Amino acid sequence: MDKVSKSLRGELLLDGGGLAGSFFSHTVILVCQHDAEGAFGLVLNRSSDKTVGDVIEADLPDAIKSETLYLGGPVQPSALSYLHALGGDQNGNVMDRLRLSHSVEELEAVADKLSPPQRLKMFAGYAGWAPGQLDDEMKRKSWLTHPADCSLIFSADPKKLWKQILSGLGWRYKLLVERPEDLSSN
Repeated sequence: MDKVSKSLRGELLLDGGGLAGSFFSHTVILVCQHDAEGAFGLVLNRSSDKTVGDVIEADLPDAIKSETLYLGGPVQPSALSYLHALGGDQNGNVMDRLRLSHSVEELEAVADKLSPPQRLKMFAGYAGWAPGQLDDEMKRKSWLTHPADCSLIFSADPKKLWKQILSGLGWRYKLLVERPEDLSSN
């Protein structure tokens, strides 16, 4: 298997302006796994018109059932994943104090322990890369990277997350944020 140049697990990938017209245009993706077997990530800033309660029939508190369901990516749209922040100094499987899971049983256990502000985000589908594919995309500069933290992952306004992060990276990226979607309308 191909060797991964540098694991991007726990990092954010941002559309650097070259993904216009694709599912990934203006996305922010949290890389949850990246190794010689490929990569797995979740789009943080693309919400669906559904709630968690619309897709899961488990016995969950109403506060969780009413949470927005996010489109984690175009791969297996019926596959459910969720991120939840862990209290204290616990190590997560994505980064410190952040865990990825797919188990409804674990979600029920987590739901009982969550308290405001809730630190849970549910996703349908995911972004996936075959072995070496993400490394190749990084070499072609298809993505920008940015350090992840829970304040970005659980942003109160995820629709503005891509613009928020890029605007903070300097004038060059601010120009990218301000350019029109359709350059022919300029």
